Amino acid sequence: MDTYTHGHAEPVLQSHRWRTVENSAGYLLPQLRPGLDVLDVGCGPGTITVDLAARVAPGRVVGLDVAPAPLAEARDLAARAGVAVEFVTGDGYALAFDDDSFDVVHAHQVLQHLTDPVAALREMARVCRPGGVVAVRDVDYAATTWFPASPGLDRWLELYERVARRNDAEPDAGRRLLSWAHVAGLPDVTATTSAWCFASPAEREWWGTSWAGRATASAFAEQAVAYGLATPAELQEVAEAWLAWAAADDGWLGMLHGELLIRVQPSGSG
Repeated sequence: MDTYTHGHAEPVLQSHRWRTVENSAGYLLPQLRPGLDVLDVGCGPGTITVDLAARVAPGRVVGLDVAPAPLAEARDLAARAGVAVEFVTGDGYALAFDDDSFDVVHAHQVLQHLTDPVAALREMARVCRPGGVVAVRDVDYAATTWFPASPGLDRWLELYERVARRNDAEPDAGRRLLSWAHVAGLPDVTATTSAWCFASPAEREWWGTSWAGRATASAFAEQAVAYGLATPAELQEVAEAWLAWAAADDGWLGMLHGELLIRVQPSGSG
């Protein structure tokens, strides 16, 4: 079974709630239009899903997550937004939908956590209609950069990559997406990149406090200790480094993401 490195603690959900189509799936925007049917794989608390639903209404939108924990919040968000979304639990390797069920199959920050991302891509393509798109976006942690220099954040990045790889996951998934699509037998691919940047005082406070919380009170923190990769005292130092970065007047951080738009071809074609 796959192990989700982040888990669903409040500091993690704090980050996930910020995500929208505009800031996390801008590469997909030109493909969206009213009436499309959309599956959002790994939907979490549903902010991207609900945004997608508003943009493709009256199309059918389904948000799927392997964990039930965030789905109650997602359903409440959809109800408050007045959009129709079905939220379900399910297995990304064995989607409970017929072939050719959706026009768009979307997954944001999902493949990096999977032990077999190629199998997941094939399954997403299976439920996507010919001519539709599979859209995936994942961060490349090793390409994350910041200012000012911080040994504590250096330690965070090293530790995060080691924990993720201990989970048989790939924290630098962004650079590997194109290769995974090719191995999956999906040749009609447009690959792009985009970045998140946190530089204003509000952005630094939000991102820094999120990661300070994750460093001490999340599945990532529990795994780091359980795997013998860090002590609680070391994790507290990482948390303090995040808060120090957030408080720096010239603090800046950029996170690079890889993106794919995969055009699904009819069965048996090229």
